[in-house]
Amino acid sequence: MADPQQLELITERVERLLLRHEELQRTNQLLHEQVQALQAERDSLRSRLNAARARIDALLDRLPSPAPPAFPSPDVPREDRE
Repeated sequence: MADPQQLELITERVERLLLRHEELQRTNQLLHEQVQALQAERDSLRSRLNAARARIDALLDRLPSPAPPAFPSPDVPREDRE
């Protein structure tokens, strides 16, 4: 049979392991909650970004198309201007 001192050491170690396990479970739960919060924030930011893009696209569509130049561009050869 095992020595009482050995049993006491094993018992203490098991108790420490159980405490550590509980700590790790709490930490894991907190990290899980943090990940969920960050994912929700990311989704919200993506939604806001998409809405902003849609507003910018709508504003760009409302801009008038550029008018043709009033006089020829100096880059175009003279014979092509006439």
